[in-house]
Amino acid sequence: METKQLNDSISDSKQAQSVQAGFTPDALVRDIVLQFPKAADYFKAKRIDFCCGGAKPLAEAAAERGLNHEIIIGDLNKLFEEYPVPQEEIAWNTVPSEELINHIINKHHRYLREELPLISQNVTKVYRVHGGDSPHLVELYNLFNTLKEDLLEHTAKEEEDEFPKLLTYAANPSEEGLTSLRESLSELESEHDGAGDILRKMRSITDDFTPPAHACTTYRLTYARLEELESMTFEHVHLENNILFPRFQ
Repeated sequence: METKQLNDSISDSKQAQSVQAGFTPDALVRDIVLQFPKAADYFKAKRIDFCCGGAKPLAEAAAERGLNHEIIIGDLNKLFEEYPVPQEEIAWNTVPSEELINHIINKHHRYLREELPLISQNVTKVYRVHGGDSPHLVELYNLFNTLKEDLLEHTAKEEEDEFPKLLTYAANPSEEGLTSLRESLSELESEHDGAGDILRKMRSITDDFTPPAHACTTYRLTYARLEELESMTFEHVHLENNILFPRFQ
């Protein structure tokens, strides 16, 4: 009798966890990631956009990828049971905006400033050596350089103008300030969408960043670093679009 009660208690606890995690067909993809950050890795593997396109119900996002949302929910529930959510994992939902902004600058903006020039060297070398017999590398070279310029300009604008504007408004709210902020945030989100479009094109023309069998070490490293750039950009945009910006909208 006691064993049955214990099993029932465990079962009820797991069901409660699943409900709290929001794993339903109608739950927005971005909200699932906010409540269960481990889901971001799963969505990346399934090529489900949780940042720029995260404001969609899970069922709709799954259908766009030709996936069964019930299977996805089952997978997420298993992950949720296997990886309990530590408090620090969800901290970005609740920390002050200044702390979140500092995290974005120190982790994501710094990553871009340090890594983009290095990735650029790889992309350029592969383009020059293999571009003659692999036309997609020409397109990849052009796409990457557009993305690099856009991201560096975007992050500089955030640090010099937009983030200070957010913090000024947080300290001294006003209707005029809010109107100005909403215009700025709309522009930043549009730039995020543009970066996301370029990354999708890059993934498409590289066959999901899969190097050909004959690829040299530099070729393979280039694709690996581009895939890492995509992953870091998704995390970066998620923090801004889904956590920081909504505080001011």
